[in-house]
Amino acid sequence: MENSKAIATPSRTKDILKKFGFSFKKSLGQNFIIDVNVMKNIVEQAGIGSSTGVIEIGPGIGALTEQLAQRADRVVAFEIDQRLIPVLKETLSPYENVTVIHQDILKANIPEVIDEQFTEQQEIKVVANLPYYITTPILMNLLMARIPVSSITVMIQKEVAERMSAKPKTKEYGSLTIAIQYYTESQIVMNVPKSVFMPQPNVNSAVLQLKMRSNPPVEVKDETFFFELVQASFGQRRKTLMNNLIRHFKGKLDKSNIVEVLAQSNIDGSRRGESLTIEEFATLANTFIDKQNLTNSQP
Repeated sequence: MENSKAIATPSRTKDILKKFGFSFKKSLGQNFIIDVNVMKNIVEQAGIGSSTGVIEIGPGIGALTEQLAQRADRVVAFEIDQRLIPVLKETLSPYENVTVIHQDILKANIPEVIDEQFTEQQEIKVVANLPYYITTPILMNLLMARIPVSSITVMIQKEVAERMSAKPKTKEYGSLTIAIQYYTESQIVMNVPKSVFMPQPNVNSAVLQLKMRSNPPVEVKDETFFFELVQASFGQRRKTLMNNLIRHFKGKLDKSNIVEVLAQSNIDGSRRGESLTIEEFATLANTFIDKQNLTNSQP
């Protein structure tokens, strides 16, 4: 299909919107891409080949879906906005390898969809231009569900992409970084200017790639507690680790217990959360768990 006919061009996008009388919903964070080269680049960066199965989230009018369909074996796209279902039916009609599911990705039974739509040994990747307002819940939901995908390549707000791929001792590094690092290896693969969107957002975008880990980089005895501890450590960024932990565990653990755990973990309580590596957080969380078990088992 010629570039001039591609959905991701200003003229074709305007024609489609006009034909269907479509207006953008701010509440759904709708910003459509009107640059074919950006789309092709995303598909390239995602490593989509003729045998790949793709899950897309929020296809909009099908601009990225079209580019994916031209390269992938199958594309399954989840669209929450009822008004876009007839639009997609028409714009994607040339592609028999696309299935559009009208559903909120946060409520979807993704493993069931994978069973129904893809072959057993197929490599599956997630590729999406995600709405900014719900990026983190969508990504964390996908990661915690541990769905069988090899990578997630998403266009998101640049600032969030930087937080998800940050290194310790930087202002971007936080509990979100650790959560992403626990499940994946992350990197920003391209930056995207505001000018390629309709309507133009107020922020710059970036394409973040998350490659799924077969095992987390650290061993933790209790995942829920590990993430709770990480969040607590960043509770107030300017405060020390010790102060944040005392504040968080108030009523559950006294200061002497926290001092003891920090000492046993070889971690200086006067450090800030952003200076700790994921390995140090794991050590700290596991030492807390051991201490709790000891405390709980004492008569």
